[in-house]
Amino acid sequence: MMAWPIGMDPPDGLDMLTGDVDRGAYLARASGCIACHSNFEAGGAPLAGGKPIVTRFGTFYPPNITTDPEHGIGAWTVSDFARAVRQGISPEGDPYYPTFTYMFYGDFSDQDIADLWSAFQTVPAVAEPSPPQEAIFPLGQRWVMKLWRAAFLMEPDTAADPEQTAQWNRGKWLVEGAGHCGACHTPRNLAGARIDTERFAGNDRLPEKNQAPAIRPTDLRDSGWDLTSLAYALRSGIMPDGDVFGGTMAEVVTEGTRFLSDDDLTAIATYLLQSNLPEDTN
Repeated sequence: MMAWPIGMDPPDGLDMLTGDVDRGAYLARASGCIACHSNFEAGGAPLAGGKPIVTRFGTFYPPNITTDPEHGIGAWTVSDFARAVRQGISPEGDPYYPTFTYMFYGDFSDQDIADLWSAFQTVPAVAEPSPPQEAIFPLGQRWVMKLWRAAFLMEPDTAADPEQTAQWNRGKWLVEGAGHCGACHTPRNLAGARIDTERFAGNDRLPEKNQAPAIRPTDLRDSGWDLTSLAYALRSGIMPDGDVFGGTMAEVVTEGTRFLSDDDLTAIATYLLQSNLPEDTN
């Protein structure tokens, strides 16, 4: 369902659910929606379109997702929204480019979707069109992305481990799912797909010449991180050596993780420092 063929059947029962606006807003922060789809540096309104993402595959523009019916998602249904978030498929049936991190949201529950949808309905409409995506040939033809999905799309590994604590499992859900840490901290192959055997091993080829360090448990410990300092950094942006996060990670904190609860920040730190990754063999 996630890869090929692309499912178009609407989710059942979503119209019957009552969304929690506050929970949806919290999940939007945890999932990076505000950071990606807003360009505050240019004076943009929240969710009215993000900064361009310049990659070797072209320049991609996070679109306007305000309630404007023409330029945003105001004409969408909740089923359209669910398909976009969990499957990466537009209301017209076209696949989105993987700069949209939908593949990490595939395990969002119907209630998660209803909560997010309710929160997005409170966003003021901004009648501002998003620039067209500028993908290199042949990626400008959306059907090509169906082939990419069939070859490389991975479903999120967010299932709870019964042998772990509730805190560890909450951290796993946030790190492997909503927080999509692997989108930046995992290297990618020539086709732009994550190399799962090197999960969290770092990535020195991010857009705008940014780099993401390795965040496997031994890497973090060797760099001086512990449970307290990692949770604090996700709140404040301040690292153990007194320096501060820069680049993309600064935006992640400013528009995302600093709004999370202390319990969730501790859960993220717990999972990152205690996960048993195959690559963590140092």
